[in-house]
Order: sequence, then C-alpha cells, then structure tokens
Amino acid sequence: MYETVTIATGLGDSLTDITDQVRAVVKERAVKSGVCLVLVPHTTAAVTINSGMDPATVQDVVEDVRRLVPTRTDFHHIVDTPADAAAHIKASLIGNTETMLIEDGDLVLGHSQSLLFFDFDGPRQRRVMVKIIEG
Repeated sequence: MYETVTIATGLGDSLTDITDQVRAVVKERAVKSGVCLVLVPHTTAAVTINSGMDPATVQDVVEDVRRLVPTRTDFHHIVDTPADAAAHIKASLIGNTETMLIEDGDLVLGHSQSLLFFDFDGPRQRRVMVKIIEG
C-alpha cells in the first residue's frame, strides 16, 4: 500500500520542496528502519534530491533545465503544445523516482538535501506516491 501526497504547483517550470510531506508519511507509518520510494506518475513532472537551503539553487536548477531543453516548435511530438513536448523530455532527464533510506524513523538525507518535486507544465494539481518498505 502507498500514500499519496498532493501538490499545487506554480506556473511553468517550478520546483517544490516536498520533504516535509514525505517525512510526515514516514512518521505516520512509524517505520524505524527501511526504504522510502517516491514515484511521480506524471509524464511532465519529476522528482530529485538537491539543496533546499538556498533558494538560488532552485532558481539555477530551473533556469539550466530550461536552457538544456528549451521550448521550441520543431519537436516531432506536439500533441498539446511545444511546452508539453519539452516537459516530456525534461521529465525523462530528471527521472520519476527517488529512493531514500529510513533510519530512526526519519528519512536519511544530507543536512542540506531536500526532496524536490519538479513540474514542467504548471500550474497543476499533482500527486506523488510514497511507498514505505520496512526492514
């Protein structure tokens, strides 16, 4: 069984820190040691672990992902908009899962690390699936 975390995202490309919401799921399940798998079930969104301490990090990551995959009109698959095609590529590059250890009832992350939800086609109501495996 998994839990669902719901996120309201901003316009365009945005990073949202979801560390606290996922930590709440871990604490609710009362698992002292195990694994936490986070899955994004959207083709235009992703999840990553990076610094959540400095807001400029978020700005740099968003801007450079846009630079790497700009919105353009020469994509072969433009079902919705050129931004939608670019979002599919960005999501594939970043990835739709993260796995973290759980020890002492909490996520094992570095002191400056945060779990970040990356939306490439906002604003939207998004969801993230969180699976806790004990042991």
